[in-house]
Amino acid sequence: MSLPFYQTLHKHYDSSYRDRDLRTTMSQYQQEKKSSTIYTHGSAAYSSRSSAARRQESEAFSQESAASYKQQASRATESTLESAVGRKAVSAYDYGYSHGLADSSFTLDYSSKLSPQTKRAKKSLLSEDEKENLPGDYLVPIFSGRQMHVSGITGTEEERIKEAAAYIAQRNLLASEEGITSSKQSTVSKQSTSTFQQEETFEKKSRKVAVREKAERLSLRKTLEEVEAYHRKLNEDSLLHSPEFVIEPRSHTVWEKESVKLHCSVSGWPEPRLTWYKNQVPINIHANPGKYIIESRYGMHTLEINACDFEDTAQYRASAMNAKGELSAYASVVVKRYKGEYDETYYHAGPSTSPLSFAVTPYGYASRFEIHFDDKFDVSFGREGETISLGCRVVITPEIKHFQPEIQWYRNGAPVSPSKWVGTQWSGDQATLTFSHLNKEDEGLYTIRVRMGEYHEQHSAYVFVRDADAEVEGAPASPLDVVCLDANKDYIIISWKHPAVDRGSPILGYFIDKCEVGTDSWSQCNDTPVKFARFPVTGLIEGRSYIFRVRAVNKNGVSLPSRVSEPVAALDPAERARLKSRPSAPWTGQIIVTEEEPTEGIVPGPPTDLSVTEASRSYVVLSWKPPGQRGHEGIMYFVEKCEAGTENWQRVNTELPVKSPRFALFDLAEGKSYCFRVRCSNSAGVGEPSEATEVTLVGDKLDIPKAPGRIIPSRNTDTSVVVTWEESKDSRELVGYYIDCSIVGSGQWEPCNNNPVKGPRFTCHGLATGQSYIFRVRAVNAAGLSDYSQDSEAIKVKAAIAPPSPPYDITCLESFRDSMVLAWKQPDKTGGAEVTGYFVNYREVTDGKPGRWREANVKAVSEAAYKISNLKENVVYQFQVSAMNMAGLGKPSAVSECFRCEEWTITVPGPPHGLKYSEVRKTSLVLQWKPPIHSGRTPVTGFFVDMKEANAKDDQWRGLNEAAIKTTFLKVQGLKEGVSYVFRVRAINQAGVGKPSDLAGPVVAETRPGTKEVIVNVDDDGVISLNFECDQMSPNSEFTWSKDYVTTEDSPRLEVESKSSKTKLTFKDLSMEDLGIYSCDVTDTDGIASSYVIDEEELKRLLALSQEHKFPTVLAKSELAVEILEKGQARFWMQAEKLSGNAKVNYIFNDKEIFEGQKYKMHVDRNTGIIEMFMEKLQDEDEGTYTFQIQDGKATGHSTLVLIGDVYKKLQKEAEFQRQEWIRKQGPHFAEYLSWEVTSECNVLLKCKVANIKKETHIVWYKDEREISVDEKHDFKDGICTLLITEFSKKDAGIYEVILKDDRGKDKSRLKLVDEAFKELMTEVCKIIALSATDLKIQSTAEGIRLYSFVTCYLDDLKVNWSHNGAAIKYTDRVKSGVTGNQIWLQINEPTPSDKGKYVMELFDGRTAHQKTVDLSGQAYDEAFAEFQRLKQAAIAEKNRARVLGGLPDVVTIQEGKALNLTCNVWGDPTPEVSWMKNEKLLAPDSNCSLTFEHGKTAYFTIHRVSTSDSGKYALVVKNRYGSETSDFTVSVFIPEEEARIAATESQRGGKKSK
Repeated sequence: MSLPFYQTLHKHYDSSYRDRDLRTTMSQYQQEKKSSTIYTHGSAAYSSRSSAARRQESEAFSQESAASYKQQASRATESTLESAVGRKAVSAYDYGYSHGLADSSFTLDYSSKLSPQTKRAKKSLLSEDEKENLPGDYLVPIFSGRQMHVSGITGTEEERIKEAAAYIAQRNLLASEEGITSSKQSTVSKQSTSTFQQEETFEKKSRKVAVREKAERLSLRKTLEEVEAYHRKLNEDSLLHSPEFVIEPRSHTVWEKESVKLHCSVSGWPEPRLTWYKNQVPINIHANPGKYIIESRYGMHTLEINACDFEDTAQYRASAMNAKGELSAYASVVVKRYKGEYDETYYHAGPSTSPLSFAVTPYGYASRFEIHFDDKFDVSFGREGETISLGCRVVITPEIKHFQPEIQWYRNGAPVSPSKWVGTQWSGDQATLTFSHLNKEDEGLYTIRVRMGEYHEQHSAYVFVRDADAEVEGAPASPLDVVCLDANKDYIIISWKHPAVDRGSPILGYFIDKCEVGTDSWSQCNDTPVKFARFPVTGLIEGRSYIFRVRAVNKNGVSLPSRVSEPVAALDPAERARLKSRPSAPWTGQIIVTEEEPTEGIVPGPPTDLSVTEASRSYVVLSWKPPGQRGHEGIMYFVEKCEAGTENWQRVNTELPVKSPRFALFDLAEGKSYCFRVRCSNSAGVGEPSEATEVTLVGDKLDIPKAPGRIIPSRNTDTSVVVTWEESKDSRELVGYYIDCSIVGSGQWEPCNNNPVKGPRFTCHGLATGQSYIFRVRAVNAAGLSDYSQDSEAIKVKAAIAPPSPPYDITCLESFRDSMVLAWKQPDKTGGAEVTGYFVNYREVTDGKPGRWREANVKAVSEAAYKISNLKENVVYQFQVSAMNMAGLGKPSAVSECFRCEEWTITVPGPPHGLKYSEVRKTSLVLQWKPPIHSGRTPVTGFFVDMKEANAKDDQWRGLNEAAIKTTFLKVQGLKEGVSYVFRVRAINQAGVGKPSDLAGPVVAETRPGTKEVIVNVDDDGVISLNFECDQMSPNSEFTWSKDYVTTEDSPRLEVESKSSKTKLTFKDLSMEDLGIYSCDVTDTDGIASSYVIDEEELKRLLALSQEHKFPTVLAKSELAVEILEKGQARFWMQAEKLSGNAKVNYIFNDKEIFEGQKYKMHVDRNTGIIEMFMEKLQDEDEGTYTFQIQDGKATGHSTLVLIGDVYKKLQKEAEFQRQEWIRKQGPHFAEYLSWEVTSECNVLLKCKVANIKKETHIVWYKDEREISVDEKHDFKDGICTLLITEFSKKDAGIYEVILKDDRGKDKSRLKLVDEAFKELMTEVCKIIALSATDLKIQSTAEGIRLYSFVTCYLDDLKVNWSHNGAAIKYTDRVKSGVTGNQIWLQINEPTPSDKGKYVMELFDGRTAHQKTVDLSGQAYDEAFAEFQRLKQAAIAEKNRARVLGGLPDVVTIQEGKALNLTCNVWGDPTPEVSWMKNEKLLAPDSNCSLTFEHGKTAYFTIHRVSTSDSGKYALVVKNRYGSETSDFTVSVFIPEEEARIAATESQRGGKKSK
């Protein structure tokens, strides 16, 4: 029998992940299937019920079926057939549900062959009203489902597989909206039938039986096909159920001032709401802040009562309520009052320590639990694909048998559930979390929480997952967190996170792969990589489950695939919601088949609420709601689109109608705008379209986030740094941040995390102690990765300064009758600073009850040991020690064991002896000693060396070594020059530290004159030796060599040679065995000695130097390089430090030796060590590797230069340029190209420098390709050509060009004075103008006071601003500014005292502001104001003085006898006096002469009849108090006859002259 697709082996894409139990189960099933009948197959292999019960049920069903067909022909035959079909259906039903199917497809095949009579054994779950509406002949019986767990499939996968299979079964079974008749067999029914037929082949039947059964089956099928179709309605069972307490609260008895917690856990659906009551009164946490704390976390409800008092003794009730009902659970709290004095700190309970109150265990007795972690897991680093485990040992005291703690693991605060990727284990005292196959999704902060009753403790550490090595070099890292965002019948939207590592090449996009659950065949969903981290996968088969993975791609290749997603079924969301609301057990409701007339087809209406829910440059997702008018049959949808602004609608899915109210559109033109609408269709036709969507622009709506800012690293530990930053601004849908680090100067960046972290803070682990790092951060969302932030400042990795950790291992070294000597181990963590002292506390313990703490020392002690005096004999004490550094006092240590103060007889080591010091320098010396004669009861295990200044008190002793040293010497460092010191040494054994030795010293830290040091030497043969010289030896002095201050006599590895005042220690074969301190002492002297340390680094240096001396090399002063000469020649050269006359050089090109010839010219200068090779021209075949090999006697050397690719092309281009430059310079050319400068007169001077010219050389200027006529001819004497542009302005902007030419050739130079270049020039012009401004001066005018300055010239581009007392001046009619000619002025009309102060004229040239100031206050203001008043009065006088406005001519010629009338306008305030003068005499009016003055403005002069006597010089004089004015005119009177005679005489004179 073949299995349906959802029952085949559930293979992962990697067969190694397939669960072994699943394969075993399936293979067992296949073996049993071959040898078992359908009855045993259904019962023995997968049924949870007994075979006997199932056979009994099948026979009962057969009998009922037979009775229901009494009216049909061939009653016995039909009954037999019915029974056979019933047995097969029951077996198939059990088989389907035993494989995890919720509503198996076999149910439909069975229900279509039911008895037409109701069953008495089955009770109907319908109401009386519903029963009346049922047909009397048909009722589908209720079957109880069975389900068997199959290992190898995770809970999530199993649920989704059931979901998909159940949907197919129910849809075909019920056909709730499509009216499928019972005669139409569904695909699943056919599959079930075929399954039965295959199983029948395994039964051993005779031909006669087979023919009879086939006839009976045909008869029954014909009878069933005659039955009319009935609509079947599903009455789903509901998940709703009333609350139920899984864990009830327990009663507690506590002491006063303690805290207590009540816990309970409730199940129910909908999720119940829980309320806490005290004596039937709801608890209000706001009425007593801090008294009650109510929490609900991880399904656990908690009521915490803080600082209990006697009033808290009550009955507490937890009430859970939902829509299905209410349930309560009760617990009592009894608060006892402690009588007598006690230490409150002993019974404290707080969040930072383990609770020390009492609790009631599930076994009925009280206990106080203390939870500790040993062997805790630390920060872990793994790589993708590896297997790692996190674990720690949990110690719980007291230990209660059969009472195990609750262990829970969390990642980033979320519980970790066991799956095929991760497993948890608890072995009784060891908790382990194992990752079988690490992925970047597993990176995060892991926490283990151990709960024991009311008490819990937790421990956390970070797990980092590095990328696996790429299969293709340079390919990017794999994406992560592949999840399903939305699923429907025919498409699923997949999302993922961008990886942090692209391995040097930007990620071009991603490929999405899918795999149908149950197969191992992966197919690629997209042909073109997508950059957006979301993608709709289409072309799915409805009802089937899929898993997905994503691969990144760059120009180097494709990454490894991501971790596969959880399985997801291609289902309609409504069906998915309906299926999720069902229980996981098989469906056990009723299917009611009724007789109804099929309704007439109705054309569906338009969909509603159409909108664009997802849009990117690759696709657009539409969503809508089904229409209200659609009839009883199912509907499909057609999607239409049109470009915005048109009405040309095009159907998108013509060939494949959409079944779900969502659809993804591809192949849209990026950058174009579209509108969309949807139509519904069914068998009745296609409905009207929905309302069109708003215009949608095809493109990514989500922008790439902006780079984070302000990256601030801070110290954390010696291997980690805390990095904080400002989050990206205006970023949407932010996924998190990636942090990179780089060692300063390396240029290589490494990721600090491979899973994006949220929030502006992250701790970067795994850094090298002492190295300096810089950090950068970038944000990530679905659109991509942001730009990198700016690099942070460099920070050196070391632990931050903090108070030291507590000391530990407090021991009693010695005990007397009234005192005790304690010692302890120094803190594990000094907090980044040296521990400066310790404080000791002690307390008495009487009958097991501790007393109050007392201070043992007021002043800090510097040693890790202290003697406590004034104790009581035979009294038990406990101690605590706290360490202190410059950051402060650390936490106290754990309380020590109880020690009794009594006389001890334990023997500790005696004092060392024979102390001596040598190698005294200004900052160091070497101290040596001999072990103590008496070592105590156990051997000496080490020594402690103490030091203090000679004049310091005894409490100033300072230990030089934290841990005991086994050697009998110590080099003391860090001494102060000129300071006297004393030293002592103490021995230690298992009993403790003995008494100190006698003092060594005092000794002054100084380097004596003439002190010499041991010198290492390597001779020409590579022999390494240590050499020492002493010029202060006595006749009896000798040299003594030591290694680690142990004599080296008779050492086979060393050879000592001493002569006179020199000694040499030679190494025969220097190796790792010779590491150590080599010292040379001179006997019979005042401690003359010196030493030399050979460590691993020095050993490597000496061996390298020895190798170099054995096999010398020619040192290069400069490596091989190339330069381009003037004519484009290439010069290859290098310089050796030194060359002898015998030095030889070989020239190699691409591993072949080249020789001097037409192409190559070689030269070696042995005096300077310069080696050269010249090439006239670089051609394409000259690309390659050049090497100069040097042989100089025994020494050899070489230098190589690689000229390949872009490097060679650039060099070749430079050579060609230099060649062209040389050719250009053979004729007239520009030595300096065209440039400009601004003269002091603010003119612009264009200039260039020319060379190689002669008389015939011409120079032509152009502007914008038009020749400029120059007035004067260039003489080229100084080689400078200029073009002066006066009054430079915007009209002079353009492109200037100058051409230099003669018969040898030409050259040109261009200068662009447009855009930015023009602005720069104008800025310089304005700067010259601003610098030419004179100091501000004060000038008084009749209108007020004027401040002014002169400039050489003025342009509008120069910005002028005036300010008064630091504030900008607001210009009004009274205060004005302007420019007149070259004068820049500020006019203050009618000045007032408020105008006093400091005035600043600011001239802004476009880049710099230039200021001129003047102080208009004090005397300057008074003088200016006085002058203004004077000028104002003068102006008033000038304005009002008497004056002649006009009307009088200069000369009046009039004929005698005529009348003369003259009118003149005058003005003055007050009205002036008017008088007339004739020949400078006052003219009085008479009968012939009238003089009148009317209205104070007009003066009339009239002579009624003129005569010759009236000729003369007249004057009009006007006068008032402000002044007078005179207007002169001349009157000439002529006689007509005389004029005629004169004219005739003149005429005659003219005639004579002509003759």
